[in-house]
Amino acid sequence: MVEKANLKSIIEALLFINGEQIEIEKIAVAIDNSVEETKKLIHELMFEYKQQKRGMQIIEVNDSFQMCTNPEYFSYVEKTFNVKPKRNLSQALLETLAIIAYKQPITKVGIEEIRGVSAVHSINKLMEYNLVCEKGRLDVVGKPILFGTTDEFLKHFGFDNLKNLPSVSDD
Repeated sequence: MVEKANLKSIIEALLFINGEQIEIEKIAVAIDNSVEETKKLIHELMFEYKQQKRGMQIIEVNDSFQMCTNPEYFSYVEKTFNVKPKRNLSQALLETLAIIAYKQPITKVGIEEIRGVSAVHSINKLMEYNLVCEKGRLDVVGKPILFGTTDEFLKHFGFDNLKNLPSVSDD
């Protein structure tokens, strides 16, 4: 049986070398552990990183995990590697993105009915930024495209999953 500290080190190595999100199931298989216990170990690592104010952090997105830079130290990474800062989203893009996030899957016409203006430019920009994507087609005449958010949207705004979006009232 591998010791808990070693399991955490293996998880760190997997997350570090991959660079992208890894599904919890894959990590559990790799360390020959249950999904529940693996998730517990990762959450312990996340807490340790936060407590120690480490330069890296582990984030969770839709039952997948990724190692990334702690935002607190991003300015140093930005200066050193000339990283482009995150794009600021215009009011129109934010409104369109919020509609998609809360009403997904939704068609362009559905977005335009809520906003009252054309959504073509906003949808195209949000797709370019990889914050929204096509989620299929509506089964009606014309088969309009359905849009929804991406994992990049969740990461960008710091959500684990869509259930963590703030609740809104229909007042």
